[in-house]
Amino acid sequence: MTEHAKYAESREVGEQAREKEWTRPSFAKQLFLGDFRLDLVYPVPSLSDEATMRGEEFVRAVRRYLDANVDPALIERTAQVPDEVVKGLAALGAFGITISEEYGGLGLPYLYYCRALMLVGSYCPALATLLSAHQSIGVPQPLKLFGTEEQKREFLPRCARGEISAFLLTEPDVGSDPARLSTTAVRDGDDYVIDGVKLWTTNGVVADLLVVMARTGKSISAFVVEADSPGITVKRRNGFMGLRGIENGVTEFTQVRVPAKNMVGREGQGLKIALTTLNTGRLSLPATCAGNAKWAVKIAREWGNERVQWGRKVGRHEAVATKISFIAATAYALEAVSELTSRLADDQRNDIRIEAALAKLYASEMSYQALDELVQMRGGRGYETADSLVARGERGVPAEQMLRDSRINRIFEGSSEIMRLMITREAVDAHLSAAGELVNPEASRQERAQALRRASRFYAKWLPTLVAGTGNLPTSYGDFGPLAQHLRFVERTSRKLARSTFYGMSRWQGRLEHKQSFLGRIVDIGAELFAMTAACVKAEEDSADLGRRPYELADTFCHQARQRVDSLFDRLWDNTDAGDVRLAEYVLEGRYGFLEEGILDPSVEGPWIGTPQGGESVRRKIL
Repeated sequence: MTEHAKYAESREVGEQAREKEWTRPSFAKQLFLGDFRLDLVYPVPSLSDEATMRGEEFVRAVRRYLDANVDPALIERTAQVPDEVVKGLAALGAFGITISEEYGGLGLPYLYYCRALMLVGSYCPALATLLSAHQSIGVPQPLKLFGTEEQKREFLPRCARGEISAFLLTEPDVGSDPARLSTTAVRDGDDYVIDGVKLWTTNGVVADLLVVMARTGKSISAFVVEADSPGITVKRRNGFMGLRGIENGVTEFTQVRVPAKNMVGREGQGLKIALTTLNTGRLSLPATCAGNAKWAVKIAREWGNERVQWGRKVGRHEAVATKISFIAATAYALEAVSELTSRLADDQRNDIRIEAALAKLYASEMSYQALDELVQMRGGRGYETADSLVARGERGVPAEQMLRDSRINRIFEGSSEIMRLMITREAVDAHLSAAGELVNPEASRQERAQALRRASRFYAKWLPTLVAGTGNLPTSYGDFGPLAQHLRFVERTSRKLARSTFYGMSRWQGRLEHKQSFLGRIVDIGAELFAMTAACVKAEEDSADLGRRPYELADTFCHQARQRVDSLFDRLWDNTDAGDVRLAEYVLEGRYGFLEEGILDPSVEGPWIGTPQGGESVRRKIL
């Protein structure tokens, strides 16, 4: 399949994933078109007093439980979440936060689901992963969106009570390209028979229920499967550089019979279900990333005041002060991004696919940078484990663990590279649709000429707005005081971003889809503009209770973000991309074999992609 055909297929899948006609357009999609629609995110959608009261009480209850019953250092040492912790959280309703009360859940808004995960993630990221994988991509979310009433009444109460669920999509040879799935589900009377192997099944080692994606003929379908069904073997529990407490495994299916009534949606809807589930499922990661960054602020403040070098507190030295500023400003922006996206999800009038993807991409990248700066600021103590620090009489700050734990966020639920491609195909879709055959390397000269005429008509409509700022764009932002300048920057820059996308299509035409570095920078600019908007909106809302302090954080963040945006624009046209690609080809061809001389590879011999053979199931039941 050509790259253009792959793009066309992915766009078709994206179209199929639209479950309803949204009453309001996507703020982020308009942003990429040069149409800054602040009215879509400000004032922010509000919740009822009753939902707010219940949500706040739940978060307080989770905080009390964590403080009294959870030892994150123990989970890190033993690489296991104690069963009693799982049961205690289940008693609080933490496994059914967004499940409707009708089905035994708490029925809380996404805002409080994310605030709870932010809290848990700041304390024990492995525990946050257990909760989020169960609710965001496990059985509850697909059934809420696509399940029958019978399926909801059968499975959702079990999930809400604390029966753990897992989502099984990835295979040893299939990652971000699910169309290549090899696990099969063959109809046999009233059942389907599933055969295949699934890799990196988060929660899979302890799960009671599974959502399994399998090929039914030429298409993919989704099934709810009982984890103790005959023929299911958890081949091993995987170990990772971080998140040592997660129960992630390799699961093999051998002639596993599943009732046909357990199919979620219709046959062939599996890929659509997976993609749609991930849209809101991604909201959990920005929340946990924000929790990580907010924790980093606390440690940076305390250490910056405690440590003295050359007669001054280290936080007063400019080299360290700039790190503290970056960590604090970034933490505020990440919380703003998480809150805004979750509120848009609660509003239910907005298509938030792009916002959720941007939030996931931006939060995972920026929180990792913030934690890396914290480790650098702590020096040798940042690199030392918490247990080692405690053993020699110092405070056990798990900075190195938090950095290791957060590294997976840039890979979980769509790597940063895949997120950029997905956002390109969604957010820049109007541009690419206008270009049509211009970006198809297989198009004829006549088809390209027709596409050029269509694109000209499209841009004739948009260019006045892009150039002059006409249309429904506001001319002032009086409510935002000192932050108004940053919103004006976002407005101007969104138009520049749209123009740059158009110029890129004009310059490269059919080769544009191969310019992944260019398109990635386009997406990164949009992510910065989205985060700036979220920070300004949050600061304006927070200022009612906190005065000027939120403005100070948002202002500093926006100034930092503007520097990054300017750099990204410069690198759109002045970069080393072509040389990098050429050099990479030479490396792959073995041209620089001499670079690999003088080393020894500690890797253990074996196939690059393989499947565990033999052995007993390591699946365990939470008792």
